[in-house]
Amino acid sequence: MKQQVFNPYLPSYEYIPDGEPHVFDGRVYVYGSHDRFDGSGFCMNDYVTWSAPVDDLSDWRYEGVIWRKKDDPHYKGRGSMYAPDVCKAPDGKYYLYYAFNPGITRKSWAIRCAVSDNPAGPFKYHGEVDLYPYSKEYLPFDPAVYVEDGRVWLYYGSGMFFPVLGVSKKKIKGGAVVELDPTDMLTLKDSPKQTLPIGGKEVGQHGFFEASSMRKINDKYYFVYSSTIGHELCYAIGDTPEGPFKFGGTIVSNGDIGLKVHNGPKTAANYTGNTHGGILSIGDKHYIFYHRQTNRNCFSRQDCAEEIKIEPDGSIKQVEMTSCGLNGKPLDGNGEYEARIACNLTSRKGGRFHAKPIGKNAKGCHPYFTQSGKDRDGGGDQYIANFTDGAMAGFKYFEINGLKRIGVKVRGGADGEMIVTNEPFGAPVATVKLSPSKEEKTFFGDYAGEDGVKALYFTFVGKGKTDFISFVLER
Repeated sequence: MKQQVFNPYLPSYEYIPDGEPHVFDGRVYVYGSHDRFDGSGFCMNDYVTWSAPVDDLSDWRYEGVIWRKKDDPHYKGRGSMYAPDVCKAPDGKYYLYYAFNPGITRKSWAIRCAVSDNPAGPFKYHGEVDLYPYSKEYLPFDPAVYVEDGRVWLYYGSGMFFPVLGVSKKKIKGGAVVELDPTDMLTLKDSPKQTLPIGGKEVGQHGFFEASSMRKINDKYYFVYSSTIGHELCYAIGDTPEGPFKFGGTIVSNGDIGLKVHNGPKTAANYTGNTHGGILSIGDKHYIFYHRQTNRNCFSRQDCAEEIKIEPDGSIKQVEMTSCGLNGKPLDGNGEYEARIACNLTSRKGGRFHAKPIGKNAKGCHPYFTQSGKDRDGGGDQYIANFTDGAMAGFKYFEINGLKRIGVKVRGGADGEMIVTNEPFGAPVATVKLSPSKEEKTFFGDYAGEDGVKALYFTFVGKGKTDFISFVLER
């Protein structure tokens, strides 16, 4: 029997952002960067991958480390490996492309490649894609790779600029695509072409920033990328892998910014930050992968996914963040759920989060996802910390049927009430009284809402602060 699957879909101790999902031999493999819990920078760990059967996206299996920084011959004890992508090449082998900067110089900053006979490795170093002198216009960053009919295309680029590379804001053009020679998977067959610019009338405020990704759906080519706004994944459509691409819109925002239900672009339903991901297609189902921020900074990110719909005209409407992304249906309205699966999280002051970390010793009312201890590969115990007056955690969606009461498991000095509603700032459907407790303790309140597919929002009103561990739905 299949289990339920939540967002984030991997165990709570795993911090993989920039997820690129691919189907190889009947399994979905997710390739991404590898953040470190409580890390001081992006992508500090070595690459790992997880996989699941195409017919059960709840059954994720750890495939282990597939590529280490020290495996790169240019590694000198420093630097990070950024968002990778993997393809199955015409020769039947699997090629891993990654951006690496073991020292910011023109010769060290590059897109490199490793190769394996299997999608989960082990990979061996293959070589470097020499993009100079084009790297002054299209930075060698966030590679994506696409293969069709014996041909191979590499996508890359960033809206950042690096003076040490001889790159200025004026020179940067946006994202790029270049065809590679399939005989070695490294050599450029021609000069790069632009995918999308960093700005202009065509894209408006949704100009290209980074996170290139390519998929073919219904004979159209969908170029997915992170815009200059930062918190959203957008898409553009072309008739060939090289474009030209026409801007389509926003697929997902990790703050739900832009959805009318959240009162427009000036509000955020979460603490926003950068994002990156790709589209997974299984039969007639399509999903967008993206990531969220945790632990009061941008360096402990976790992958999430939502189902999307390809409209008859090829367009994609923006989808909201949920707690049940890959589940295929609402979660069961009975049982215990970890607070970490909240898809909305805001403080009394709102949810907007800037790239600058809040800081470990920051005071204030911001709740955040965190865990005890250090970075590890097991024993997850993630929870929401610093739940203070006005803090709100939203969970979507549940099939509510005959629900009698709701329990809230907390730990800390909170003295007040947890108000449960079906929409932000809506009418209460349950009120749970809380009192201070040094140990984890569950408090209950009667449910007075209606049956149906419902969201559940938990808002604390009172004094002190608490760790929000989990909640219980009892029929």
